[in-house]
Amino acid sequence: MKPAPFTYHRAASVRGAVDLLTELAGEEPKLLAGGQSLVAMMNFRMARPGHLVDLTHVPGLAGIRREGDTLRIGALTTHRAVEKADLGPGFRILSDTMRWVGHLPIRTRGTVGGSIAHADATAEWCLLAVLLDAVIVAEGPAGRREIAAGEFFLGPFTTALEPDEVIVEIVFARPAPRAAFTEYADRRGDFAVVAAGVDPDTDSVVLGGVGPVPVLVRPAGTADEIAAGLDLRDEPGVPAAYRRGLVRTLVARARAAAASSEEERHG
Repeated sequence: MKPAPFTYHRAASVRGAVDLLTELAGEEPKLLAGGQSLVAMMNFRMARPGHLVDLTHVPGLAGIRREGDTLRIGALTTHRAVEKADLGPGFRILSDTMRWVGHLPIRTRGTVGGSIAHADATAEWCLLAVLLDAVIVAEGPAGRREIAAGEFFLGPFTTALEPDEVIVEIVFARPAPRAAFTEYADRRGDFAVVAAGVDPDTDSVVLGGVGPVPVLVRPAGTADEIAAGLDLRDEPGVPAAYRRGLVRTLVARARAAAASSEEERHG
């Protein structure tokens, strides 16, 4: 299928993109970052933006910066760039998790900011942001503001981002050297049925695929307690009992990976 007709705009700056979103308010403009989710939805007519504002040529939106213990990732940074980066032991979970993101062509084109803005409750970046208490920095007509990841995801594909705001970077303010992530999909590269991340330093577990937004459990109990406390319902092809079993298995697996990583660091 082909997308519904739309008008294409190529933004030259973040401010220019914000101005376009403000000017086109009411005509359903959409931002194009990596396009790995949006373009597919447009082709299936699941998304029908009247205007497409392309961010891919905006300078300064891609890149990874360290500032002491803080890691800043530009919105247009690709999954693959994070996967290949040496982030040090404090943020190794970010590069390690990228292997779960689709297939190589998707990781090469897809962007961190695009994934966060798309807000799929099983998306790796959404789960990592919540687990590690990241901050999403957005720019709008009034300037820049910071939104805590725990307050950013409001519902299925719905965020606290205003219609005329652009994500410019994601900030991870604290290292998580013992954190680990895993997931299960029916086929390699498919969307996860259930995903789980753990951070022993904050006694936190984040789950994807068990609710409309990433589910953070803090303080976390045992894997059995976490699974038992979820409000799950049978869905076509995925009974609640099966999903609950995956939660137990993946939380235990992620915790084992975290423990193994700690043993490696300490010899």
